[in-house]
Amino acid sequence: MSDLREPAPYDALLLLSFGGPEGPDDVVPFLANVTRGRGIPEERLKEVGKHYFLFGGVSPINGQNRALLDALRKDFADHGLDLPVYWGNRNWAPYLTDTLREMAEAGHRRIAVLATSAYASYSGCRQYRENLAESLAVLEAEGLPVPRVDKLRHYFNHPGFVEPMVDGVLASLAGLPEDVRAGAHLAFTTHSIPTSAADVSGPPEAHGDGGAYVAEHLDVARVIVEAVRERTGVEYPWQLVYQSRSGAPHVPWLEPDICDHLELLHSDGVPAVVMAPIGFVSDHMEVLYDLDTEATAKAAELGLPVRRSATVGADPRFAAAVRDLVLERAAVEQGRDPERCALGALGASHDLCPAGCCPARAARPAAAGADSPYA
Repeated sequence: MSDLREPAPYDALLLLSFGGPEGPDDVVPFLANVTRGRGIPEERLKEVGKHYFLFGGVSPINGQNRALLDALRKDFADHGLDLPVYWGNRNWAPYLTDTLREMAEAGHRRIAVLATSAYASYSGCRQYRENLAESLAVLEAEGLPVPRVDKLRHYFNHPGFVEPMVDGVLASLAGLPEDVRAGAHLAFTTHSIPTSAADVSGPPEAHGDGGAYVAEHLDVARVIVEAVRERTGVEYPWQLVYQSRSGAPHVPWLEPDICDHLELLHSDGVPAVVMAPIGFVSDHMEVLYDLDTEATAKAAELGLPVRRSATVGADPRFAAAVRDLVLERAAVEQGRDPERCALGALGASHDLCPAGCCPARAARPAAAGADSPYA
């Protein structure tokens, strides 16, 4: 880029995340927010929330977002990027609507949005865009100026997201007992979603057979495997597997589940496994429970050595990637043609989600896309 510090037309960055409870009394209200409209009784929510109660009712995600905020602000300041950074959540404080209201009242009119989800899917992209539209509608009803929000592109294959994961896999391999390391398998994990949702993830041209959601994860896994091969001289066997299924048993979801996969590898004589949660930005509850607790317990039951590699979290390289994404999108809005950093075979993702991208079951307004009611 010709000017590496020019964020115009953007006057702020919004970190948009899922949110999580920060104490035992928050768990049921938080889950009620997540499941709003589904008519799930409180007793069922308490059962669902047992994972949180195991950790004192505290999800680590909010603390991890605070660390990322600090990393972003430090990176921006260190590189002369004068852009304030705000934070809003979908399901817990600080709530998205409250944050956007604060931003509007502070005079911000053009906001870049970073969602803490790197891949294309309804829950990982369009639902965030629907939440943005809902919040903007509230501001409009309150008579406040409605800022324009632009969601930054999917960053699953940006070097600043991928390279920390490569290092995590290498560290996990090094942490395995030496006598099993060479025969280890890599299990790349991500959140399972209904196959019907996966098949229509991404732009319409990407729909079918897992859609963009599966294709993007596979591409990242291949990049990591190749990077590990270059640094170790070993091409480790690998597979993309899934975790954190939460749907009705009769509805098909992406498989295999990580625990089933561990059982299969053990039966095949595999001596060790590295679990690499490439589908997650940080070590939040689904990583701590589904991998560190449940899958690790399954491996111990099998006598199978496992290591879990780190997520990106607040790695300085990720903060630098966010800066790059902001400046990239700013350059596009300025009418320039910036270089787009992307590893793998798929190239850089689209800036503007087209109509039909990651459609919902029921049509709802979504901001920051070609079909946005807020241009």
